Amino acid sequence: MGLLTREFPPDVYGGAGVHVEFLARELRALTDLDVHCWGDGAGDGVTRHHAWADLDDANDALRTLSVDLSMAAALAGRDLVHSHTWYANLAGHVGKLLHGIPHVLTSHSLEPLRPWKAEQLGGGYAVSSWAERTAVEAADAVIAVSRGMREDILSCYPAVDPAKVHVVHNGIDTGLYRPDHATDALDRHGIDPGRPYVLFVGRITRQKGVPHLLRAARALDPGVQLVLCAGAPDTPEIDQEFRTLHEELGRTRDGVIWIPRMLPRPEVVQLLTHATVFVCPSVYEPLGIVNLEAMACGTAVVASRVGGIPEVVSDGTTGLLAPYDPLRPDRFEHDLAVLLNHLAADPQRAAAMGSAGRHRAVREFGWDTVARRTVDVYEEVMALRKSD
Repeated sequence: MGLLTREFPPDVYGGAGVHVEFLARELRALTDLDVHCWGDGAGDGVTRHHAWADLDDANDALRTLSVDLSMAAALAGRDLVHSHTWYANLAGHVGKLLHGIPHVLTSHSLEPLRPWKAEQLGGGYAVSSWAERTAVEAADAVIAVSRGMREDILSCYPAVDPAKVHVVHNGIDTGLYRPDHATDALDRHGIDPGRPYVLFVGRITRQKGVPHLLRAARALDPGVQLVLCAGAPDTPEIDQEFRTLHEELGRTRDGVIWIPRMLPRPEVVQLLTHATVFVCPSVYEPLGIVNLEAMACGTAVVASRVGGIPEVVSDGTTGLLAPYDPLRPDRFEHDLAVLLNHLAADPQRAAAMGSAGRHRAVREFGWDTVARRTVDVYEEVMALRKSD
């Protein structure tokens, strides 16, 4: 089986990359697996592909299509292809056509629901949208990472047969993501362990809602620190907006700590462990694997009530959810601040939510379960192909 992805270790920068990293690890025990990803070099069971040199100065969407063609050509001899994100979906579709094999597609997000990507890709957004639609509508099976995501797929692509859309939640390795009570990472980044802090971990994108968080933070209790582990801005415009809001906030309060890069996993785990609250202000989130990471580290979560987040964060039990209305961003920012201040002022309740979150992550979101359910989809697709 060929597993196609843009991100794969060591080049992982988002939730889809984390998903593929751990899914591949578990799938190797269940099926014959080759991974095809972006990048240079090769490894045991991993082939890395790169964009054509003639397209070095071209739109990123065109460069993506060149990688897709390279991946599709490499699928000879495979009996099934499984692609992740639009960056690899067209490779799965072309591989299906070229080699006569079924294509399973996991949808981690949907281009029609991310219109801000036009700011990032320009005309390439029309290309990425076409690539995704073509692949989704022709796939033998589509895996949605949440029930909310399944509803979005069927709404955006009504030509898709609902029977082909399966829900398999993201997972979490609760052995890697578990409480770490050491404080060396906090010391290294200037975080005061004696003061409560709110933690954000993620990319600087429209989707992740970081500007909303920075505006909400104006109303945070002065004794609460805000730690932003935020990097990889999508565009110069969102980067500048973030920097402006960060500088404004820093002029009115102390304890605003920006770590402008993605940290190694052990450091993230330690920061998650000591946070009073983890915050996820996303305006669009099919599942939000980072919330699972926080829960596995025993930390309460305050998040937006969008997409698949309510399927992970149990409102009132493992965290608190703020409704998001794109027409009332001021209300969303107000509610975020209220919920964050509430838990920061009630550390016992926050700790109880963190404990409940850890328990839920262990019980319901193990990667072995995710891999087994994924293989079930493969087997169903292969059985249908044989019966045709």
